[in-house]
Amino acid sequence: MEPKYLSVSEINEYIKAILDNDLFLNRIYLKGEISNFKSHTRGHLYFTLKDDAGRINAVMFQSNTRSLTFSPEDGMNVLIKGRISAYPASGSYQVYVEEMELDGLGNLYIEYEKLKEKLFKEGLFNPEHKKPIPKFPERIGIVTADTGAAVRDIMSTIKRRYPLCEAILFPTLVQGEYAAPNIVKQIEVADTYNCDILIVGRGGGSIEDLWAFNEEIVARAIYNAKTPIISAVGHEPDFTIADFVADLRAPTPTGAAEMAVPTVKDINELIGQFKIRLNKNIKTLVNNKFIELYNLKNSFILKNPMSLYELKEQRLDKLMDDLKKNMDNYLNIRKHNLEMSINRVKLVSPTSLININENILKGLKDNLNNIMDKFLIKEHNHLDYLINTLKLVNPLNILSNGYSLVRKDGKVIKDSQKLKVNDIINIKFHEGEVISVVQEVLK
Repeated sequence: MEPKYLSVSEINEYIKAILDNDLFLNRIYLKGEISNFKSHTRGHLYFTLKDDAGRINAVMFQSNTRSLTFSPEDGMNVLIKGRISAYPASGSYQVYVEEMELDGLGNLYIEYEKLKEKLFKEGLFNPEHKKPIPKFPERIGIVTADTGAAVRDIMSTIKRRYPLCEAILFPTLVQGEYAAPNIVKQIEVADTYNCDILIVGRGGGSIEDLWAFNEEIVARAIYNAKTPIISAVGHEPDFTIADFVADLRAPTPTGAAEMAVPTVKDINELIGQFKIRLNKNIKTLVNNKFIELYNLKNSFILKNPMSLYELKEQRLDKLMDDLKKNMDNYLNIRKHNLEMSINRVKLVSPTSLININENILKGLKDNLNNIMDKFLIKEHNHLDYLINTLKLVNPLNILSNGYSLVRKDGKVIKDSQKLKVNDIINIKFHEGEVISVVQEVLK
Protein backbone atom coordinates (compact mmCIF):
# COMPACT_ATOMS: atom_id res chain seq x y z
CA MET A 1 0.00 0.00 0.00
CA GLU A 2 1.45 3.34 -1.04
CA PRO A 3 1.81 6.00 1.69
CA LYS A 4 -0.45 9.06 1.54
CA TYR A 5 1.56 12.26 1.27
CA LEU A 6 0.14 15.36 2.96
CA SER A 7 0.70 18.93 1.95
CA VAL A 8 2.32 21.38 4.35
CA SER A 9 -0.92 23.28 4.79
CA GLU A 10 -2.78 20.05 5.57
CA ILE A 11 -0.39 19.06 8.36
CA ASN A 12 -0.45 22.60 9.74
CA GLU A 13 -4.23 22.56 9.80
CA TYR A 14 -4.16 19.15 11.52
CA ILE A 15 -1.84 20.45 14.25
CA LYS A 16 -4.04 23.53 14.66
CA ALA A 17 -7.09 21.30 15.10
CA ILE A 18 -5.33 19.29 17.81
CA LEU A 19 -4.35 22.45 19.70
CA ASP A 20 -7.78 24.01 19.33
CA ASN A 21 -9.47 20.86 20.77
CA ASP A 22 -7.16 20.64 23.78
CA LEU A 23 -9.19 21.84 26.78
CA PHE A 24 -6.06 22.74 28.75
CA LEU A 25 -4.66 24.93 25.96
CA ASN A 26 -8.00 26.64 25.33
CA ARG A 27 -7.83 28.41 28.68
CA ILE A 28 -4.29 29.16 29.74
CA TYR A 29 -2.68 31.68 32.10
CA LEU A 30 0.88 32.85 31.44
CA LYS A 31 3.29 35.36 32.92
CA GLY A 32 6.45 36.74 31.42
CA GLU A 33 8.25 39.79 30.01
CA ILE A 34 7.21 41.62 26.83
CA SER A 35 9.85 41.79 24.09
CA ASN A 36 9.84 42.79 20.40
CA PHE A 37 6.60 44.68 20.93
CA LYS A 38 4.86 46.09 17.81
CA SER A 39 1.52 47.81 17.42
CA HIS A 40 -0.13 47.30 14.04
CA THR A 41 -1.91 50.18 12.31
CA ARG A 42 -5.16 48.19 12.55
CA GLY A 43 -4.89 48.11 16.35
CA HIS A 44 -3.55 44.53 16.78
CA LEU A 45 -0.59 43.97 19.15
CA TYR A 46 2.25 41.59 18.33
CA PHE A 47 5.02 40.70 20.80
CA THR A 48 7.11 37.95 22.34
CA LEU A 49 6.46 36.72 25.87
CA LYS A 50 9.64 35.41 27.49
CA ASP A 51 11.27 34.29 30.70
CA ASP A 52 14.83 33.22 31.53
CA ALA A 53 14.56 29.92 29.68
CA GLY A 54 12.17 30.37 26.78
CA ARG A 55 9.86 32.53 24.72
CA ILE A 56 6.56 32.29 22.85
CA ASN A 57 4.99 34.53 20.20
CA ALA A 58 1.82 36.36 21.21
CA VAL A 59 -0.90 38.32 19.47
CA MET A 60 -3.71 40.42 20.93
CA PHE A 61 -6.39 41.47 18.49
CA GLN A 62 -7.90 44.95 18.50
CA SER A 63 -11.24 43.68 19.86
CA ASN A 64 -9.46 42.58 23.06
CA THR A 65 -7.15 45.59 23.47
CA ARG A 66 -10.06 47.78 24.61
CA SER A 67 -9.86 46.16 28.07
CA LEU A 68 -6.20 47.24 28.57
CA THR A 69 -5.56 49.70 31.39
CA PHE A 70 -1.95 50.44 30.34
CA SER A 71 0.19 50.89 27.21
CA PRO A 72 2.34 47.77 26.69
CA GLU A 73 6.07 48.33 26.14
CA ASP A 74 9.19 46.22 25.89
CA GLY A 75 10.52 45.13 29.27
CA MET A 76 7.15 45.04 31.05
CA ASN A 77 6.26 41.96 33.10
CA VAL A 78 2.65 40.97 32.43
CA LEU A 79 -0.01 38.41 33.36
CA ILE A 80 -1.86 36.95 30.37
CA LYS A 81 -5.11 35.05 29.91
CA GLY A 82 -5.66 33.42 26.53
CA ARG A 83 -5.41 30.29 24.41
CA ILE A 84 -2.74 28.43 22.49
CA SER A 85 -3.27 27.79 18.79
CA ALA A 86 -1.29 27.42 15.58
CA TYR A 87 -0.87 29.85 12.72
CA PRO A 88 -1.01 27.57 9.64
CA ALA A 89 0.57 30.07 7.26
CA SER A 90 3.91 29.91 9.11
CA GLY A 91 3.51 26.57 10.87
CA SER A 92 4.16 28.19 14.27
CA TYR A 93 2.11 28.17 17.42
CA GLN A 94 1.39 31.26 19.49
CA VAL A 95 -0.71 32.52 22.35
CA TYR A 96 -3.84 34.46 21.44
CA VAL A 97 -4.19 36.97 24.29
CA GLU A 98 -7.67 37.79 25.55
CA GLU A 99 -6.75 39.70 28.72
CA MET A 100 -3.49 41.22 29.95
CA GLU A 101 -2.47 43.11 33.07
CA LEU A 102 0.76 44.38 34.58
CA ASP A 103 2.86 42.12 36.82
CA GLY A 104 5.44 44.79 37.67
CA LEU A 105 8.16 46.17 35.35
CA GLY A 106 10.99 44.05 33.99
CA ASN A 107 14.47 44.65 35.35
CA LEU A 108 15.79 46.02 32.07
CA TYR A 109 12.92 48.46 31.77
CA ILE A 110 13.47 49.67 35.33
CA GLU A 111 17.18 50.24 34.63
CA TYR A 112 16.28 52.04 31.41
CA GLU A 113 13.90 54.45 33.17
CA LYS A 114 16.30 55.12 36.05
CA LEU A 115 19.19 55.98 33.72
CA LYS A 116 16.92 58.05 31.49
CA GLU A 117 15.73 60.12 34.44
CA LYS A 118 19.28 60.52 35.80
CA LEU A 119 20.75 61.78 32.52
CA PHE A 120 17.75 64.01 31.92
CA LYS A 121 18.29 65.74 35.27
CA GLU A 122 21.98 66.21 34.42
CA GLY A 123 20.97 68.02 31.22
CA LEU A 124 22.47 65.54 28.72
CA PHE A 125 19.25 65.63 26.68
CA ASN A 126 18.95 69.44 26.57
CA PRO A 127 18.59 70.98 23.06
CA GLU A 128 21.28 73.60 23.71
CA HIS A 129 23.89 70.82 23.88
CA LYS A 130 22.97 69.48 20.43
CA LYS A 131 25.62 70.15 17.78
CA PRO A 132 24.41 71.13 14.30
CA ILE A 133 24.69 68.54 11.53
CA PRO A 134 26.72 69.85 8.53
CA LYS A 135 24.74 70.05 5.29
CA PHE A 136 27.62 69.01 3.02
CA PRO A 137 29.93 66.62 4.92
CA GLU A 138 33.20 65.52 3.37
CA ARG A 139 33.86 62.59 5.72
CA ILE A 140 31.44 60.46 7.74
CA GLY A 141 32.43 57.94 10.39
CA ILE A 142 30.21 54.89 10.91
CA VAL A 143 30.35 53.11 14.28
CA THR A 144 28.52 49.80 13.89
CA ALA A 145 29.11 46.11 13.25
CA ASP A 146 31.11 45.32 10.13
CA THR A 147 28.56 42.66 9.15
CA GLY A 148 24.81 42.83 8.81
CA ALA A 149 22.28 44.95 6.98
CA ALA A 150 22.91 48.17 8.92
CA VAL A 151 26.40 48.89 7.60
CA ARG A 152 25.43 47.86 4.06
CA ASP A 153 22.38 50.14 4.10
CA ILE A 154 24.36 53.11 5.41
CA MET A 155 27.26 52.68 2.98
CA SER A 156 25.08 52.14 -0.08
CA THR A 157 22.81 55.09 0.78
CA ILE A 158 25.76 57.49 1.18
CA LYS A 159 27.36 56.28 -2.07
CA ARG A 160 24.09 56.57 -3.97
CA ARG A 161 23.03 59.98 -2.63
CA TYR A 162 26.36 61.78 -2.22
CA PRO A 163 29.34 59.97 -3.80
CA LEU A 164 31.67 62.89 -3.02
CA CYS A 165 31.58 61.99 0.68
CA GLU A 166 34.14 59.63 2.22
CA ALA A 167 32.69 56.97 4.56
CA ILE A 168 34.95 55.33 7.18
CA LEU A 169 33.79 52.26 9.11
CA PHE A 170 34.82 51.86 12.75
CA PRO A 171 33.71 48.27 13.40
CA THR A 172 32.40 47.45 16.84
CA LEU A 173 30.43 44.87 18.75
CA VAL A 174 26.80 45.96 19.00
CA GLN A 175 25.41 43.18 21.18
CA GLY A 176 26.55 41.24 24.21
CA GLU A 177 28.53 41.78 27.38
CA TYR A 178 31.49 43.56 25.76
CA ALA A 179 29.50 45.64 23.27
CA ALA A 180 29.15 48.84 25.34
CA PRO A 181 32.92 49.27 26.10
CA ASN A 182 33.73 48.48 22.47
CA ILE A 183 31.23 51.09 21.20
CA VAL A 184 32.74 53.70 23.55
CA LYS A 185 36.27 52.93 22.33
CA GLN A 186 35.30 53.21 18.66
CA ILE A 187 33.44 56.50 19.24
CA GLU A 188 36.55 57.93 20.89
CA VAL A 189 38.77 56.70 18.03
CA ALA A 190 36.39 58.04 15.35
CA ASP A 191 36.29 61.39 17.15
CA THR A 192 40.00 61.86 16.31
CA TYR A 193 39.58 61.27 12.55
CA ASN A 194 38.37 64.78 11.72
CA CYS A 195 35.00 63.47 10.57
CA ASP A 196 32.17 65.88 9.91
CA ILE A 197 29.52 63.44 11.23
CA LEU A 198 29.46 60.14 13.13
CA ILE A 199 26.64 57.63 12.63
CA VAL A 200 26.36 55.32 15.64
CA GLY A 201 23.92 52.43 15.66
CA ARG A 202 22.80 48.99 14.54
CA GLY A 203 19.82 47.15 13.05
CA GLY A 204 16.67 46.22 14.91
CA GLY A 205 16.25 43.65 17.65
CA SER A 206 14.77 43.01 21.06
CA ILE A 207 15.40 45.24 24.04
CA GLU A 208 18.17 42.86 25.08
CA ASP A 209 19.77 43.05 21.64
CA LEU A 210 19.74 46.86 21.75
CA TRP A 211 20.77 47.13 25.39
CA ALA A 212 24.37 48.21 24.72
CA PHE A 213 22.96 51.52 23.49
CA ASN A 214 21.15 51.97 26.82
CA GLU A 215 24.40 51.79 28.81
CA GLU A 216 25.52 54.92 30.67
CA ILE A 217 29.11 54.76 29.35
CA VAL A 218 27.84 54.82 25.76
CA ALA A 219 25.53 57.76 26.51
CA ARG A 220 28.37 59.79 28.03
CA ALA A 221 30.74 58.92 25.17
CA ILE A 222 28.17 60.27 22.69
CA TYR A 223 27.63 63.40 24.81
CA ASN A 224 31.38 64.10 25.18
CA ALA A 225 32.23 63.58 21.50
CA LYS A 226 33.31 66.70 19.63
CA THR A 227 31.93 65.37 16.34
CA PRO A 228 28.15 65.66 15.73
CA ILE A 229 26.53 62.24 16.16
CA ILE A 230 23.43 60.78 14.52
CA SER A 231 22.03 57.77 16.39
CA ALA A 232 20.57 54.97 14.26
CA VAL A 233 19.57 52.19 16.62
CA GLY A 234 16.98 49.61 15.62
CA HIS A 235 13.73 50.43 13.88
CA GLU A 236 11.50 53.49 14.13
CA PRO A 237 9.58 52.45 17.30
CA ASP A 238 12.80 51.62 19.17
CA PHE A 239 14.08 54.39 21.45
CA THR A 240 17.34 54.00 23.36
CA ILE A 241 19.25 56.27 25.73
CA ALA A 242 21.68 56.90 22.87
CA ASP A 243 18.83 58.44 20.84
CA PHE A 244 18.13 61.01 23.55
CA VAL A 245 21.81 62.02 23.98
CA ALA A 246 22.75 62.10 20.28
CA ASP A 247 22.65 65.36 18.33
CA LEU A 248 20.09 63.86 15.94
CA ARG A 249 18.03 60.68 16.08
CA ALA A 250 17.28 58.66 12.93
CA PRO A 251 14.46 56.09 12.82
CA THR A 252 16.66 53.53 10.99
CA PRO A 253 20.29 53.16 9.81
CA THR A 254 19.17 54.00 6.27
CA GLY A 255 17.35 57.06 7.62
CA ALA A 256 20.57 58.17 9.36
CA ALA A 257 22.47 58.07 6.07
CA GLU A 258 19.70 60.06 4.36
CA MET A 259 19.82 62.68 7.13
CA ALA A 260 23.62 62.90 6.97
CA VAL A 261 24.08 63.63 3.26
CA PRO A 262 22.18 65.52 0.56
CA THR A 263 21.41 64.10 -2.85
CA VAL A 264 23.13 65.18 -6.07
CA LYS A 265 19.74 66.49 -7.14
CA ASP A 266 19.52 68.66 -4.01
CA ILE A 267 22.97 70.11 -4.72
CA ASN A 268 22.13 70.82 -8.36
CA GLU A 269 18.93 72.57 -7.27
CA LEU A 270 20.88 74.63 -4.71
CA ILE A 271 23.47 75.61 -7.34
CA GLY A 272 20.63 76.57 -9.67
CA GLN A 273 19.10 78.78 -6.98
CA PHE A 274 22.49 80.44 -6.34
CA LYS A 275 22.88 81.03 -10.09
CA ILE A 276 19.46 82.66 -10.34
CA ARG A 277 20.16 84.86 -7.31
CA LEU A 278 23.61 85.81 -8.66
CA ASN A 279 22.24 86.75 -12.09
CA LYS A 280 19.46 88.74 -10.45
CA ASN A 281 21.91 90.62 -8.23
CA ILE A 282 24.21 91.37 -11.18
CA LYS A 283 21.31 92.68 -13.26
CA THR A 284 20.15 94.82 -10.35
CA LEU A 285 23.65 96.21 -9.86
CA VAL A 286 24.05 97.02 -13.57
CA ASN A 287 20.61 98.65 -13.71
CA ASN A 288 21.41 100.75 -10.66
CA LYS A 289 24.67 101.89 -12.26
CA PHE A 290 22.85 102.79 -15.50
CA ILE A 291 20.36 104.82 -13.47
CA GLU A 292 23.21 106.53 -11.63
CA LEU A 293 24.93 107.31 -14.95
CA TYR A 294 21.72 108.65 -16.44
CA ASN A 295 21.15 110.89 -13.43
CA LEU A 296 24.71 112.23 -13.68
CA LYS A 297 24.40 112.88 -17.42
CA ASN A 298 21.16 114.74 -16.91
CA SER A 299 22.12 116.55 -13.73
CA PHE A 300 21.38 120.27 -13.63
CA ILE A 301 24.99 121.20 -12.78
CA LEU A 302 26.49 119.50 -15.83
CA LYS A 303 23.89 120.98 -18.14
CA ASN A 304 24.15 124.41 -16.55
CA PRO A 305 27.73 124.81 -15.20
CA MET A 306 27.25 128.55 -14.73
CA SER A 307 24.61 127.82 -12.10
CA LEU A 308 27.39 126.67 -9.77
CA TYR A 309 29.12 130.02 -10.20
CA GLU A 310 25.85 131.88 -9.75
CA LEU A 311 25.15 130.08 -6.49
CA LYS A 312 28.58 130.96 -5.19
CA GLU A 313 28.12 134.56 -6.26
CA GLN A 314 24.86 134.76 -4.37
CA ARG A 315 26.50 133.15 -1.38
CA LEU A 316 29.32 135.69 -1.51
CA ASP A 317 26.85 138.57 -1.74
CA LYS A 318 25.03 137.27 1.31
CA LEU A 319 28.30 136.88 3.22
CA MET A 320 29.32 140.42 2.28
CA ASP A 321 25.96 141.77 3.40
CA ASP A 322 26.21 139.85 6.67
CA LEU A 323 29.74 141.11 7.19
CA LYS A 324 28.72 144.71 6.59
CA LYS A 325 25.76 144.32 8.91
CA ASN A 326 27.90 142.77 11.62
CA MET A 327 30.53 145.46 11.19
CA ASP A 328 27.94 148.21 11.47
CA ASN A 329 26.46 146.61 14.56
CA TYR A 330 29.90 146.15 16.03
CA LEU A 331 30.86 149.76 15.31
CA ASN A 332 27.57 151.08 16.66
CA ILE A 333 28.08 149.11 19.86
CA ARG A 334 31.64 150.36 20.18
CA LYS A 335 30.55 153.88 19.34
CA HIS A 336 27.86 153.70 21.98
CA ASN A 337 30.33 152.39 24.52
CA LEU A 338 32.78 155.12 23.54
CA GLU A 339 30.21 157.79 23.98
CA MET A 340 29.33 156.45 27.39
CA SER A 341 33.02 156.33 28.29
CA ILE A 342 33.54 159.88 27.10
CA ASN A 343 30.65 161.04 29.21
CA ARG A 344 32.09 159.25 32.22
CA VAL A 345 35.51 160.76 31.51
CA LYS A 346 34.02 164.19 31.33
CA LEU A 347 32.59 163.62 34.74
CA VAL A 348 35.88 162.35 36.16
CA SER A 349 39.04 163.43 34.31
CA PRO A 350 38.24 164.46 30.78
CA THR A 351 41.72 164.87 29.35
CA SER A 352 43.36 161.61 30.50
CA LEU A 353 40.34 159.46 29.85
CA ILE A 354 39.92 160.93 26.37
CA ASN A 355 43.50 160.06 25.48
CA ILE A 356 43.10 156.51 26.79
CA ASN A 357 39.86 155.91 24.95
CA GLU A 358 41.25 157.37 21.75
CA ASN A 359 44.07 154.82 21.87
CA ILE A 360 41.59 152.01 22.59
CA LEU A 361 39.36 153.14 19.74
CA LYS A 362 42.30 153.31 17.36
CA GLY A 363 43.34 149.75 18.31
CA LEU A 364 39.81 148.49 17.83
CA LYS A 365 39.59 150.18 14.43
CA ASP A 366 42.89 148.67 13.33
CA ASN A 367 41.85 145.23 14.57
CA LEU A 368 38.52 145.49 12.80
CA ASN A 369 40.16 146.61 9.57
CA ASN A 370 42.57 143.65 9.74
CA ILE A 371 39.71 141.20 10.29
CA MET A 372 37.73 142.67 7.41
CA ASP A 373 40.75 142.63 5.07
CA LYS A 374 41.50 138.94 5.88
CA PHE A 375 37.90 137.95 5.38
CA LEU A 376 37.65 139.78 2.03
CA ILE A 377 40.92 138.25 0.84
CA LYS A 378 39.69 134.76 1.80
CA GLU A 379 36.37 135.20 0.02
CA HIS A 380 38.03 136.68 -3.11
CA ASN A 381 40.45 133.74 -3.20
CA HIS A 382 37.54 131.31 -2.94
CA LEU A 383 35.70 133.18 -5.70
CA ASP A 384 38.79 133.01 -7.93
CA TYR A 385 38.98 129.24 -7.24
CA LEU A 386 35.36 128.78 -8.28
CA ILE A 387 35.82 130.86 -11.43
CA ASN A 388 38.91 128.85 -12.41
CA THR A 389 37.02 125.61 -11.76
CA LEU A 390 34.19 126.74 -14.01
CA LYS A 391 36.67 127.68 -16.69
CA LEU A 392 38.07 124.16 -16.57
CA VAL A 393 34.68 122.57 -17.12
CA ASN A 394 33.56 125.23 -19.61
CA PRO A 395 32.90 123.39 -22.89
CA LEU A 396 34.00 126.49 -24.85
CA ASN A 397 37.57 125.98 -23.67
CA ILE A 398 37.72 122.85 -25.84
CA LEU A 399 37.80 125.19 -28.84
CA SER A 400 41.26 126.36 -27.82
CA ASN A 401 42.55 122.89 -28.74
CA GLY A 402 41.62 123.36 -32.40
CA TYR A 403 38.03 122.17 -32.26
CA SER A 404 35.12 124.22 -33.60
CA LEU A 405 31.40 124.44 -32.92
CA VAL A 406 28.96 124.24 -35.86
CA ARG A 407 25.45 125.71 -35.57
CA LYS A 408 22.54 125.98 -37.94
CA ASP A 409 19.63 128.25 -37.03
CA GLY A 410 21.11 128.50 -33.53
CA LYS A 411 21.19 124.69 -33.01
CA VAL A 412 24.40 122.71 -32.58
CA ILE A 413 25.03 120.27 -35.48
CA LYS A 414 26.57 116.91 -34.43
CA ASP A 415 25.86 114.91 -37.61
CA SER A 416 26.78 116.03 -41.14
CA GLN A 417 23.76 114.12 -42.52
CA LYS A 418 21.53 116.73 -40.93
CA LEU A 419 22.92 119.39 -43.34
CA LYS A 420 21.93 119.99 -46.93
CA VAL A 421 23.65 121.73 -49.80
CA ASN A 422 23.32 125.55 -49.64
CA ASP A 423 22.55 125.46 -45.89
CA ILE A 424 24.00 128.48 -44.12
CA ILE A 425 25.98 127.46 -41.04
CA ASN A 426 27.84 129.37 -38.32
CA ILE A 427 31.29 127.99 -37.34
CA LYS A 428 32.69 129.20 -34.02
CA PHE A 429 36.42 128.98 -33.35
CA HIS A 430 38.34 129.71 -30.18
CA GLU A 431 38.97 133.17 -31.61
CA GLY A 432 36.12 134.47 -33.78
CA GLU A 433 33.39 132.97 -35.96
CA VAL A 434 32.67 132.50 -39.69
CA ILE A 435 29.49 132.02 -41.69
CA SER A 436 29.67 129.39 -44.43
CA VAL A 437 27.48 127.84 -47.10
CA VAL A 438 27.39 124.04 -47.44
CA GLN A 439 28.52 123.00 -50.93
CA GLU A 440 28.59 119.23 -50.45
CA VAL A 441 27.60 116.80 -47.68
CA LEU A 442 29.95 113.89 -47.22
CA LYS A 443 29.34 110.71 -45.26
